[in-house]
Amino acid sequence: MKITLSIIKADIGSIGGHIKPSQKVLETVESYVKQKGKGLLIDSYIGYTGDDIAILTTHKKGVLNEKIHKLCFEALLAGTKVAKAQGLYGAGQDLLKTAFSGNVKGMGPQVAEMEVVERPAEPFLMFMADKTEPGAYNLPLYLTFTDPMYCAGLILAPTLKKGFKFVIMDVNNTEDDRVIELNSPEENYDIAALLRDNGRFIVEGVFSRASGEQVAAVSTTRLHNIAGKYVGKDDPVMLVRSQKDFPATGEILAPYTIGHFVAGFMRGSHNGPLMPVKKNSPISYFDGPPIVSCLAFSIKDGKLTEPADCFDQPYWDYVRMNVSRKAEDIRRQGFSGPAMLPMTELEYTGVMETLEELDKRFKVRKSTK
Repeated sequence: MKITLSIIKADIGSIGGHIKPSQKVLETVESYVKQKGKGLLIDSYIGYTGDDIAILTTHKKGVLNEKIHKLCFEALLAGTKVAKAQGLYGAGQDLLKTAFSGNVKGMGPQVAEMEVVERPAEPFLMFMADKTEPGAYNLPLYLTFTDPMYCAGLILAPTLKKGFKFVIMDVNNTEDDRVIELNSPEENYDIAALLRDNGRFIVEGVFSRASGEQVAAVSTTRLHNIAGKYVGKDDPVMLVRSQKDFPATGEILAPYTIGHFVAGFMRGSHNGPLMPVKKNSPISYFDGPPIVSCLAFSIKDGKLTEPADCFDQPYWDYVRMNVSRKAEDIRRQGFSGPAMLPMTELEYTGVMETLEELDKRFKVRKSTK
């Protein structure tokens, strides 16, 4: 049975700045999806991470389906209306275009979808990140699908040993999707050479070389490429299938113990460690730190179980403490050096106006040699 898993996520307004959406906004989005999705969806789940609301749906319509995307987009518009009425901050800020044109790609919301042939037991993970970039998943995906130090299945399971195909997008190319396909393990070093640049080269999908099935789908939208200015960080979502012929859930989660440094934090202009958090966690310190939540589901005939919160376990409290220390260390540097993003990433912010004005005041001093 073919089932499509779709996540569409956006910041449509939050309480007290970039903290969390209001309960009324959440209820509005959920009610809209459930009422208008009758006969269209098999099931749905609505949750949030930081100030972003995510809509997870299961259906039989395939990826980039106009009706599914329109339903979710209109649900977000309904939530935006409530957010404006409540005076929430940034109401509708990720909905950069309001004229729906078939699907929401390129309109602001983050989208991750994949069509799967449902297995007898079909577990999958839903990742939602806030205050960070789409490339935040690059390192965890690399370690999960190429490195037996993190994924023991690569040496213990015959199907995993056959490797995986990475589809990587160059998001600097804004006219069309510029992608490359690279195979692990033969091209691991080439994959690494691209994925080290989280701002430009982003994993779009991962496929099993044993079966050809898609294992992971990642959102690749960069908001400043749409708006032409800084309007908020990209806050990516991801779907990853697990178990049997794919990495185990624990192997997919293992890389998040690192708290690796990613772009984001305050005004999307700093580097900070990615903190794994419990579901429905707010944003706080320095509009951060960059956070990621992970919910595990099982499905049968497209019907979702209740979510299992992957990062709500005592071990992850220890990880969060370590990540907090890393955040403190880099924040002590303030604006200096690698604590803040390079100019190529800041060109969409107000700092460029300052530099332009200062450039006029520079003078060339003749050499005295």
